[in-house]
Amino acid sequence: MAGRYDPNPFDEEEVNPFSDPAVRGKSSGQKFSGGAFYTSSAPPASNSRLSPLPPEPADFVYDHGATVDIPIDSNTDLKKKEKELQAKEAELRRREQDVKRREDAAARAGIVLDEKNWPPFFPIIHHDIANEIPVHLQRIQYVAFTTFLGLVLCLFWNIIAVTTAWIKGEGVKIWFLAIIYFIAGVPGAYVLWYRPLYRAFRTDSALRFGWFFLFYLVHIGFCIVAAVAPPIVFKGKSFTGILSAIDVLGDHALVGIFYFVGFGLFCLELVLSIWVLQQVYMYFRGSGKAAQMKQEAARGAMRAAI
Repeated sequence: MAGRYDPNPFDEEEVNPFSDPAVRGKSSGQKFSGGAFYTSSAPPASNSRLSPLPPEPADFVYDHGATVDIPIDSNTDLKKKEKELQAKEAELRRREQDVKRREDAAARAGIVLDEKNWPPFFPIIHHDIANEIPVHLQRIQYVAFTTFLGLVLCLFWNIIAVTTAWIKGEGVKIWFLAIIYFIAGVPGAYVLWYRPLYRAFRTDSALRFGWFFLFYLVHIGFCIVAAVAPPIVFKGKSFTGILSAIDVLGDHALVGIFYFVGFGLFCLELVLSIWVLQQVYMYFRGSGKAAQMKQEAARGAMRAAI
C-alpha cells in the first residue's frame, strides 16, 4: 500500500534550461505536493532534453547591413555595353543636330516643309486653315476652299451630264472634252490660285497675292464660259451651260435636266468666286500690300534690266 506522501508518478519535472545548473541540481530533488516537500528521483540536469548552445567566439560581429554580391556579368562585358550605348547616343545626337540644321536652312531659304494631311483617307496635300491662317482671314480662306471644292463638283457633274448626252447620241468627242476639263481643271486650280492664296495668307507675301489675282480671274472667266456654254466647241455641249441645256432639252428631256443642274452649279460657283475675289482685294488694298507689290515689281524690273 502506497504511503500518504509517496511521489506522484505522473508528475513531470519542470526543467528550466536557462537556470544555473548548480542551483537546479540542489533544488531539483525537492517537490511540493499535498502540503509537504518530498524528494524526487528525477535524473540530473545534465540528462535534460535541451542542451545548452555552444559559446560564440569573442570576436564574432553581427553585420546586418552586409550585401551579397551576385555576379551577373563580367566587368569587361559591362564596359563594352556601356561604350556601345554611348556610341548610339552620340549618333542620335548627331542626327538630331543635322536635321535641325537642315530645317533652319530651309526656313531661311523660305522653303516650307508641310506634312500631307488632306484628304484624311488619302492625304495628298497639306491643309490646316485653323492653325496656320490668321483668325481674321480664316473666313475668306474657308470660302475660297469652298470654291475649289465647288469647281471639283461642277466639273464632275459636267462629266455625268455629258455622259448622258453621249448615251443619247450626241457623240463621244464631248465626253472626252469633259474628262479633259476635269483632269486639267482640278489640279490646275489648286496649283495656280488656291495654293498661292493659302500661302499668301500664311506668309503675307505680296507677290503671292499678285499670282492669285492673275489666275483667279482666269478661273472666273472659265466659270462664265462654262455657265453660258457658247457654241464654239462642238456646239458648246461639252459644258453644262444654259445654251447647251436649251439645245438638248427639246430632244432629250432627261439630258436637258442634267444640263440645267450643271448650269446652276456653275452659276453658284461664279457668285462665290466673285465674293472671294472682292474680299481678298479689299484686304490686299487695306493692308498696304499693293504698294509693297509695286516696289517688289520695280526691284525685279531693275534687276532684269541690269
